[in-house]
Amino acid sequence: MKKILLSVFGILALAFATLTPAFAQSKGTVYYLVPTLLDEFQTGSVSALEMFLKQVGYEMKTLNADNKTDAQQSQMNDVIALKPSAIILAAVDFNALKPSIEAARAAGIPVVEFDRQITSTPSDFTSVAGTVEIGQIAADQAEKLLKAKHGSVKGKILQVLGDPGDPYTLDIQKGFEEKMKAFPDVKIISVPAMQWAADAAGTIVNDQMLANPDIDLIFSHAAHLSVAAVASLEAAGKKPGDVMLMSSNGAPVGLDLIRKGWLNVEVEQPLYAQAAAVAMFMDKVVNKQEIKPGEYDVLGLKSTVTIEAWGPNIKIPGAAITKENVDNPAFWGNLKPPSGTVKPVE
Repeated sequence: MKKILLSVFGILALAFATLTPAFAQSKGTVYYLVPTLLDEFQTGSVSALEMFLKQVGYEMKTLNADNKTDAQQSQMNDVIALKPSAIILAAVDFNALKPSIEAARAAGIPVVEFDRQITSTPSDFTSVAGTVEIGQIAADQAEKLLKAKHGSVKGKILQVLGDPGDPYTLDIQKGFEEKMKAFPDVKIISVPAMQWAADAAGTIVNDQMLANPDIDLIFSHAAHLSVAAVASLEAAGKKPGDVMLMSSNGAPVGLDLIRKGWLNVEVEQPLYAQAAAVAMFMDKVVNKQEIKPGEYDVLGLKSTVTIEAWGPNIKIPGAAITKENVDNPAFWGNLKPPSGTVKPVE
């Protein structure tokens, strides 16, 4: 009887495994090389990628470079030796990681660029926000804020950039400054916060407010930089509304600053959709199948895949967050992940 029961249980277990392959066997392991975990976008990207990749059958492991280029290069070498199904890379330095990307692909390991576009060498897929467009949206908002204050579009803007080695901040700067050229009475002072460091941003704001006390608007390229800006303004005796502020990534701290009256606008970077797009195309990336250009719906956002010199590239639009819409759960800064599941692109 014991042998019969064991045999029956064995048959049932085999049948269950056959009927539920998604649970019985993963499609493989994907490594995500995150540049830092010092801001909420980066920590949020880990959670979002892990969630969406699990939905399409992949296990994800994360390595944090602590904003150190040499550490990330070493991590790439280590991961290549492990031969994962794919590598997702958010580069600390987009030029320095070029040889590592080429080494991974030469070893047959596909590389996906997440959030930080690398154009100097081909990758298998790139998922980014429309960063130039984020800068353009920010310019539209700056135009409205300055006009409301002065009656016309004029004044002085302090633009606190991120690290100058990061194309994310360079693209936002490009979109913002190109659109603001239409307003010659606006002076823009641009200063980079190296390594995206909040303390550097705080020092920039403190120094520039002393040198230029007539600054109307501070535009920081990440919400955590605005937190430091607010701290500097408070230390100088300023109150909410004395100086207008904008940020450009949609983090929870930015939304909190809107609710507290400090921040006028947060231009969201669509984190959830960027991560979902990676999961949607991962089967094609891993299986080295063609990714076709065109329009794709990513969590309800109309996104565009183009085939560039550096490979297939999906660009996902952002949106302006203000006190009127700050509680919309669609914004990732409200930390309410989408309830639906993503499906692989066929």
